[in-house]
Amino acid sequence: QVQLVESGGGLVQAGGSLRLSCTFSGSTFSINAMGWYRQAPGKQRELVASITVGGSTNYADSVKGRFTISRDNGKNTVYLQMNSLKPEDTAVYFCNARTSILSYRGQGTQVTVSS
Repeated sequence: QVQLVESGGGLVQAGGSLRLSCTFSGSTFSINAMGWYRQAPGKQRELVASITVGGSTNYADSVKGRFTISRDNGKNTVYLQMNSLKPEDTAVYFCNARTSILSYRGQGTQVTVSS
């Protein structure tokens, strides 16, 4: 089992920045990759960014150049630095951890970007 706890969401004006954190615990040795998803009202869940244990990253086209995913293995934490935020980035952001057979998700944190 892997437990995930997100933090760092909030309300920010367009053009501003936020940093989301996801701290994980439990069977962390089994994790192959971690990522951030988001879901806005009435829209499908979208993969925002992901990072593998090897450090390879992947981003949605809509956030490339603005968001950065990183991790601190010593703190068992994954971060999502979000810059130049836009109103369309408004959503609930979920942290995800994937093993070879299972996927885990946190409770989510709300990000609201005002215009």
